[in-house]
Amino acid sequence: MQIEPYLFFDGRAEEAAEYYKRALGAEVEMLMRFKESPEPSSIPAGGEDKVMHMSLKIGGARLMGSDGHCQGAPKFAGVSLSLTVADKAEADRVFTALADGGEVQLPLSETFFSPRFGMVADRFGVGWMVIVEPDQ
Repeated sequence: MQIEPYLFFDGRAEEAAEYYKRALGAEVEMLMRFKESPEPSSIPAGGEDKVMHMSLKIGGARLMGSDGHCQGAPKFAGVSLSLTVADKAEADRVFTALADGGEVQLPLSETFFSPRFGMVADRFGVGWMVIVEPDQ
């Protein structure tokens, strides 16, 4: 069994894919637009070119998403994605990239449980917890 997050960007999925490519090195595995759907009734008004489904590979994980109803105001509440990185330098790099246009909720710093930990909501409102695993 595997859990894979599925995020609804409400009209900003393609922008999010490009952003995560730059910020996290994401690879777009698949992207299908509403106009490519075999069921045209599922297309939101004016959303023919919007993303019906996408799959991004980030490290060894998969993040899936869609434009959903294409209303332009994604809302992510009550959940954060935890991103474990190899070292402090990588934590600094990805945290800074995710904070660009977003909101730092807890600055990246050393904690009792990690050499680097911080929390940020990116420009889409997606919550991220960036952590470096402590030396074993």
